[in-house]
Amino acid sequence: MDLPISNSRRNGRQRRPVISWEMKDGETIYPSSLEREEEALLQAAEDDDGRPNGHRSVRAELGNVCLLLFLYVLQGIPLGLAGSIPLILQSKNVSYKDQAYFSFVFWPFSLKLLWAPLVDALYMPRFGRRKSWLVPTQYLLGFFMLYLSATVDSLLESDDHKPPDIFTITAVFFMLAFLAATQDIAVDGWALTMLSRENVGYASTCNSVGQTAGYFLGNVLFLALESADFCNSYLRFEPKSTGIVTLSDFLFFWGVVFLVSTTLVAIMKKETPRRQAKKEVREESQGVMETYKLLISIIRMPAVFTFCCLLLTAKVGFSAADAVTGLKLVEAGVPKEKLALLAVPMVPLQILLPILISKYTAGPRPLDVFYKAFPFRLLIGLEYALLVWWTPSMRQETGFPLGYYGMVLLSYAVHQVALYSMYVATMAFHAKVSDPLIGGTYMTLLNTVTNLGGNWPSTLALWLVDPLTTKECQGAAGQACNSPEATGLCSQMGGTCVTLLDGYYVESLVCVLIGFGWWFWLGKRLKRLQDTRPSAWQCQRPN
Repeated sequence: MDLPISNSRRNGRQRRPVISWEMKDGETIYPSSLEREEEALLQAAEDDDGRPNGHRSVRAELGNVCLLLFLYVLQGIPLGLAGSIPLILQSKNVSYKDQAYFSFVFWPFSLKLLWAPLVDALYMPRFGRRKSWLVPTQYLLGFFMLYLSATVDSLLESDDHKPPDIFTITAVFFMLAFLAATQDIAVDGWALTMLSRENVGYASTCNSVGQTAGYFLGNVLFLALESADFCNSYLRFEPKSTGIVTLSDFLFFWGVVFLVSTTLVAIMKKETPRRQAKKEVREESQGVMETYKLLISIIRMPAVFTFCCLLLTAKVGFSAADAVTGLKLVEAGVPKEKLALLAVPMVPLQILLPILISKYTAGPRPLDVFYKAFPFRLLIGLEYALLVWWTPSMRQETGFPLGYYGMVLLSYAVHQVALYSMYVATMAFHAKVSDPLIGGTYMTLLNTVTNLGGNWPSTLALWLVDPLTTKECQGAAGQACNSPEATGLCSQMGGTCVTLLDGYYVESLVCVLIGFGWWFWLGKRLKRLQDTRPSAWQCQRPN
């Protein structure tokens, strides 16, 4: 179970995971353009005579900092909305197979390495290197949101005979996530030249704060304002049957914001001087194939290939807990907006944990921390299953008691300690083994594999919940409950489908057993990679 607001640098995230913040890999400038970006920074710090300019305070670039912050906030909005849809779908009793389909929405940020070199290299010099991608993608984001605002109610509409149009919903939100990932590549690259060399460090702050704020607006705030119970309890004097805003209203508002703000950026914000852009066109076009060849050469190294295989399989043991638990709590009656709001108290912990854990991963063997935290995170998965089993007995006429939410919050806090211990250890090892000559592509490749290692098990875990669940039609002889159609027929015949064995509990146990098997046999192999000689991680750049 992952709650919405989390560090944008971890693999939730994301976030995968239904109630999660999908972690971005944190690198989008690739070696084919990295040197040219650094050269652009040096050129920006010099005047026309080649002499260094004086130190520029952040106040002198406050406008650029605010623009970057705003662009990252916009990026977080569609991601937050995508994270809220599974909770809305769950309240409409969709199948977990449908939830598995929708989980593909969270994949683009993990796969953006595939098209990032193109974004980094191809552009229109007259318009600007980054604006050539930023402006079209943000316009498309705005138009998609406006389209959704007019159709989302009908797409989500369901009754006993018609489920939500999950395929169309998935396709549209997948495009939103794809466009947000592309916008992220462009903004990350623009940040290097938009800010001076002295202040370029503020770009990562804008990234972290902006994405978190955008995700909060699109997920936690939206779910709270969309909930009639929350609005009637805390924001209204007279109760009403609906929330203050609807999904359609929210999408329309942000669609207009995207279109207006993008138009202003296109007209008013200037980018790299045209003469400098012309000098870089030829080099950038050649750098695309060079980057793809470099990626292939890195993956083909035996040490890297082994490490990638381990990363792709390490999180199978956590998939049921991370992907399904939140949905099961909503299914058991926990209000989705209150579950989302529980993430807010976790923000200070998620800020402090990387700082504290980094003291133990700064040495020569960071993966030892990963190995030690692994079994504890597996056991937390079993505790999550017990929490889901315990939840229905805690439900009262007025909702759930405060002590129950305290238990959920404590469980999530313990989970975060184990999760961040593994995440920080993994990132430390990535930094340790990455060839410094090609560090950008190397780190991004390893982070991408890490994210994919969390995405595919989560999708599979959601897919398998229904097949592993055993139900029986009681009150209607000869009827079954093995499909939505059969369930509807059972109800029409006067029967009721009763769950005999929930597939979530089967998955939780099987995942933990698989996880301990991985830890016992492959975890030691992962630790031994730390003893590999440094030359095993270095590669030659393709000619």
